Amino acid sequence: MVEGVRCMDPTIKLILLLIFFRIACASTIEKKFEHCERVVKDWALSSLHQGINNDKHTLQDLLFFLHVPRTGGRSYYHCFLKKLYPSSQECPRSYDKLRFDPSKTKCRLLATHDDYSMMEKLPKERTSVVTIVRNPVDRVLSSYEFSVEVAARFLVHPDLASATKMSKRVRAKTNGVSTLDIWPWKYLVPWMRGDLFTRRDARRQKGSSEAKSDSPYDMEDMLMPLKEFVDDPIVQDIVHNGATFQIAGLTNNSYLAEAHEIRHCVQEHKSLGQHVLHVAKMLVNLAEEVISQLKDANFSVDTLADNQSGNISSSHLDSELESNVDQNNSTLDEKATVQDESEAKRENMTVAELIEVYEGCISSLLKTQSRRRFASLKRISPANFSKEARRSISDEVLQQIRTLNHLDMELFEYAQEIFTMRHVRLMGNIDMKDGSEGKFDRLHVFELWKIPSLVMLFILLLVLFVFANARRRVSKVKVRNKY
Repeated sequence: MVEGVRCMDPTIKLILLLIFFRIACASTIEKKFEHCERVVKDWALSSLHQGINNDKHTLQDLLFFLHVPRTGGRSYYHCFLKKLYPSSQECPRSYDKLRFDPSKTKCRLLATHDDYSMMEKLPKERTSVVTIVRNPVDRVLSSYEFSVEVAARFLVHPDLASATKMSKRVRAKTNGVSTLDIWPWKYLVPWMRGDLFTRRDARRQKGSSEAKSDSPYDMEDMLMPLKEFVDDPIVQDIVHNGATFQIAGLTNNSYLAEAHEIRHCVQEHKSLGQHVLHVAKMLVNLAEEVISQLKDANFSVDTLADNQSGNISSSHLDSELESNVDQNNSTLDEKATVQDESEAKRENMTVAELIEVYEGCISSLLKTQSRRRFASLKRISPANFSKEARRSISDEVLQQIRTLNHLDMELFEYAQEIFTMRHVRLMGNIDMKDGSEGKFDRLHVFELWKIPSLVMLFILLLVLFVFANARRRVSKVKVRNKY
């Protein structure tokens, strides 16, 4: 037998070896998939079971705002939630890890970039969760723009070493929490900062500072092109499908020991992502029965109907969806909310008054963001991000973003459907209240998704009604001075 193998034609020998190798590899891949499938399914079944058992369909004592980055969360927190909760009920700022003992603190409002695994640290029986999802393409573009914007601030230093040294020194002195301490920016910003310094050094060596492209998303000499950002492993792990992983509690910042393995399995085997998506959908859907209590809210549906007619200006809401800024470095710009103190003193605010205060607050935040962005991007001029500049992004790159965010795309569409059903129900109640019919037909509701400003407006109104209903037996909603 051995002699026969030795005498075998070398070509046949090679073919047999390749066949054996392929069989061995296929067996290994199959075993890895089976292991991943078991791990992901076990976690999903456990999560679904806990979600069903823990849901009470009512607003609990503690509201956990699960802030998905680049979804308008800072504006939502500062300009809406903080108008409903007095400062005495705000939990210590946590950002991306728990910085207080919830069992010893009687706070009622917690806002953080933590994922859903934070619930392991909170009293589940008295905690409700609220979050915001955004079109995944817009969220990825905004993540890219914000990473560049914050990283560009460090270009005032002569080199990367001095920038890093000075940053550590300032953070140590202030003892505050900077963008470099907050997930996911603590990963994305240093990476982007290093890239910006490398490209600046290369330009100086060439003796040229002119950009070879008109699109800020493809100025390779100035900054990392968007296509390179989208395809990078760091972004694949943190940004793509980030909303689904964050809502499911599986980010690289998770408190769950198995989170990394599950996320890796889903990234390796695309079909397993559906199990994670089911869990995320369940968590998004848990508030559905709470919304049905809107009919008992203390606010006037006539006032709501007036707001729906378009009397509220939406220009700031439109801009906010594209340009909102997340929690920034060590000093949050509290000046942005100072002008609203007088409004915050009002007791018995109507929906219209709250929306007016919200728009005024957003206006201040946008002015602050505009100044900050201008100061940052001038260091990599002529790169300048805008809605118009986004039109220069190729269809190929946009499609790549959609493909890499297939879970987030499906989750966003699911959230749209839930919103539509709730809106139809709410509008039906309004029609019955005033005796009119056909005022808001289903087709018109679907068309509303083409108007981002109204989407944000409706979400705010729905959350406001839930909040009001939960507190109606105690008192009317009061907005107190935060300071």
